Amino acid sequence: MTMLLKMEAKLAGVCTPVFTSHPARWLGLLALCSPHIVTGMNRLMDFDAAAREMEGYGLLPGRPIAAVVILLQLSAAAMIISGFCRWIGSLSLCAFTVMATFIAFRFWEMPMGAERFAAMNVFFEHMGLAGGFLLVTWYDLHKWRRGSRDWS
Repeated sequence: MTMLLKMEAKLAGVCTPVFTSHPARWLGLLALCSPHIVTGMNRLMDFDAAAREMEGYGLLPGRPIAAVVILLQLSAAAMIISGFCRWIGSLSLCAFTVMATFIAFRFWEMPMGAERFAAMNVFFEHMGLAGGFLLVTWYDLHKWRRGSRDWS
């Protein structure tokens, strides 16, 4: 056990400068937000399709709801990446992701088969994404509790 702890400490010593750097954090936040940036931009580029998508999920009226979804996805992602009220942006995308997932990927209502399996996988992938946003919220709010200045 002691040997494993020493190996872990040595590996952590090598990895810490790279993975605790500001560029690494920025890339991680960008990657976490990328699904919302891409879908938000796609919806913005084809707003009529975005409105039809909302209506297809029974969300009416489709156009105003699509506009709110686009605004939420892009502005919250910008908040997270920039650090401006990051915890608000990440908590917003966490809640949005959970709600959207329960609306769009209702695998439990599907018959057994490949479609249900695919929807179940996407459902839980989105839950993992929401967990990532929740962790960003936790870390960002942690600075307020601890008073640390190195979390920007």
